[in-house]
Amino acid sequence: MESKTPARGLYVAAMLLSGAGDALGYRNQLWEYCKSGPQIHAELQDLGGLQNIRTSLPDWPVSDDTVLHLATGESLATGKLGEELYDDLAARYVTAMSDMEGRKPGPTSILGTSQLRPGEPGGYRIPFNPSATGCGAAMRSMCIGLRFPRPSELSLLVAVSVESGKMTHNHPTGYLGSLASALFTSLSVQGVPLEQWGSLLLRTLPLALEYVQSTDPDVERHLEVWEYFRESWER
Repeated sequence: MESKTPARGLYVAAMLLSGAGDALGYRNQLWEYCKSGPQIHAELQDLGGLQNIRTSLPDWPVSDDTVLHLATGESLATGKLGEELYDDLAARYVTAMSDMEGRKPGPTSILGTSQLRPGEPGGYRIPFNPSATGCGAAMRSMCIGLRFPRPSELSLLVAVSVESGKMTHNHPTGYLGSLASALFTSLSVQGVPLEQWGSLLLRTLPLALEYVQSTDPDVERHLEVWEYFRESWER
């Protein structure tokens, strides 16, 4: 018997903490592009430590990642599924890109959303992109795991996270990151111990491969580079 879905308040808290963490790590562009962890920690102490920071405007805006994560959540909240959901996701991602002043969206997300054609048949699909190997897709998919938290919903979680990811990062290394974020959130909801998450992701990858093979018109391009993500996790 599957466990009950957590209380609404925990879901709200998860979304709020996601945005707050993003605002903190972004620090109005200053920390997102700082490659020195010690420098960030030193500057954090200069600000009085984490306990003295209030992540609010104007100094602590959320980045592009939270804007797109909210778009994902709003789409999932409609209750739509399948092609109807994917078209809605695409439309919301396109709209979200108009709210990017000072948020520094990545070039892959900019390119991908510019290629979406919501409202047209298959308009949520974009061409395969051999360079779309970044983490942008993973940064907006956590709430997919909130929407599909049960083991019996794993196939839906796989499909939605892959399709969401491919709307900007149409490369296995990119959209499997979307799957990982969604799956890990689902496992957290289920109370699965953290130590098991990596192995469960590896066990889920064959389901993702089956999905891509059955739905993608350019599947050979994906198969050529599929193993990198799995091999990286196994290392």
